[in-house]
Amino acid sequence: MAAKIVKNERTTENVVRDALRELGYYESDNNIQVDEQKSNIEPIKRLLRVASKSGRGGIGSPEFIITNTDNPDFVVIIECKSSPGDHQGANITDILAGVELNETPDQYRKRVQRYAVDGAIHYAARLSKEYNVIAIGISGDFTSTVSISTFLHAKGSGSPKALTTKDEVQLTSIIPWADYIQHATFDPSVQRMRFEELMAFSRDLHDFMRDHAKLTESEKPLVVSGTLIALRNKAFVASFDILTPEELQKEWMRVIKEEIKKAEIPKGKKDNMAQPYSSIAVHPELGKATKSYPKGVLHELIKRLNEKVWPFLSIYHDFDVVGQFYGEFLKYTGGDKKALGIVLTPRHVTELFAHLANVQKDSRVLDICAGTGGFLISAMHLMMRRATTEQEREAIKETGLVGVEQQPNMFALAASNMILRGDGKANLHQGSCFDDAIAKEVRSRKCTVGMLNPPFSQGDADLHELIFVKKMLDCLDKGGTGLAIVPMSCAISPHPARAELLKHHTLEAVMSMPEDLFYPVGTVTCIMVFTAKVPHSVSNKKSWFGYWKNDGFMKTKHLGRVDLRHSWDAIRDRWVESFRNREVHPGESVSQQVTSDDEWCAEAYMETDYSSITRSDFERVVRNYAIFKMLGASDEAKVKGGSNDSSK
Repeated sequence: MAAKIVKNERTTENVVRDALRELGYYESDNNIQVDEQKSNIEPIKRLLRVASKSGRGGIGSPEFIITNTDNPDFVVIIECKSSPGDHQGANITDILAGVELNETPDQYRKRVQRYAVDGAIHYAARLSKEYNVIAIGISGDFTSTVSISTFLHAKGSGSPKALTTKDEVQLTSIIPWADYIQHATFDPSVQRMRFEELMAFSRDLHDFMRDHAKLTESEKPLVVSGTLIALRNKAFVASFDILTPEELQKEWMRVIKEEIKKAEIPKGKKDNMAQPYSSIAVHPELGKATKSYPKGVLHELIKRLNEKVWPFLSIYHDFDVVGQFYGEFLKYTGGDKKALGIVLTPRHVTELFAHLANVQKDSRVLDICAGTGGFLISAMHLMMRRATTEQEREAIKETGLVGVEQQPNMFALAASNMILRGDGKANLHQGSCFDDAIAKEVRSRKCTVGMLNPPFSQGDADLHELIFVKKMLDCLDKGGTGLAIVPMSCAISPHPARAELLKHHTLEAVMSMPEDLFYPVGTVTCIMVFTAKVPHSVSNKKSWFGYWKNDGFMKTKHLGRVDLRHSWDAIRDRWVESFRNREVHPGESVSQQVTSDDEWCAEAYMETDYSSITRSDFERVVRNYAIFKMLGASDEAKVKGGSNDSSK
């Protein structure tokens, strides 16, 4: 009887092997490795060393272990059983729910040895300490009944879950590697883990570049973006490991120029984009071989980015990797970032803008202060999701995104972001949005949506944030939607630009944002929404004001503001629905007719929801007020008792 079971299991394995071969798993040029019963990959061997289902130690392994160097943090395992009756145990629902079963070690051993799904989940639990594991249980000999169940055990998570398509359809067949990865990478738990790992890597990379490469703060993100462009070139990926440090530095620049040349960018823009990388190409520290890095510092940088960042970028096309690294690097820069006008928009805010603007597949989105391209990338992602044909997707790439950036280094970063996605390259302009020629070119694009985080004012009246807002709106088509995130002072302090804005455009809404949104920069901000080229007086409507002070993010010591409770998606959806329907809720939102002389913020008009105030809220306010009065009295005494000597 035992021999018959083995024979039938081998039949199931043969059919699985044939299915994998038909789907291209065994092809020599796809970087996929299919191992049976064992793996030669050291971390997998180590993790499986204590995974024997017999409970007697030794190396336990599923029937198939599949890896891919293009996605090194994923492993697919397949456990086979011959009988459909041995597909899964009765307690699988509890296991998926994270319930700890009340079973003895012997009962556990018998269960995971008998059932395909239970065995696959058993191995996945061990491998998930270092990998995202796609665990597949297959039972039956394919001659009659066959059952296939697919699960995802995300790296570091406590329990597995069923792996489904984005439409939550169960996977009941063997599918290509790329499809498994696509379904798994968009699981929220995998996304969070990969993002956290990426940010931890960015901090390590910053320290490495500081200690070994001696790069300036402006050069660090250029090295990252330039290397990611070079890694698009398969010949470079295959050869960089064998080049001398001097050869590698020259080849790095040559390949970047080659990739820029391939891009559909006018020649003048190609020259502008390539120029910032040229100084790095001759940087003396990058071309040196050291005791710690005999192949050179640049080689180590390329190797790390190829292993840690490229797999992430190749999947998450909506993610501004270059901008995220730039933001991380700025945290370690000496001096006041706000004084430099550098206030990068958090990713969840760029995503919020795309939803508030309700961008469609035929929208044309403009950012006249593009920075690293965060707004354009978030808009593009939502537009591409709404496209249904390849023709529509190509139209988005060719005409859907328009950007302007003045700083050469920033322009290079934004353009590299677009090259890495193959989108919107020809519509990026290097120069000032106030340049007449550029403004004329931008207006000709007939953009319907504008998104803006202007340089925060440095005291120059001509560069006030609202001047940038008006310029954006003037560049949109009539009836277009313009959104800007600006300091709260723009909403409450008198300025001639406020009257000019309402003379030509309609103020639809203003949302007060969290005080620490741009942490560690301490600027309090709001989002303004306008309808372009329809005078406010003509629209004769009330403006809507939202009090959006809690986005669910919390400040952490090393990571900045983080969505620790994973509540942002629900908060975002509620905010967007409230804005679109112009809902009025006490303590959250209000509608009010305003002029340029009025305050444009919810705090000025909102009714207090007294039912939500607790005793502790009251005590906290009274305590803070008492401290304020005490400190105010102390400061006043200092002023009165101070010297009249103006030099002090």
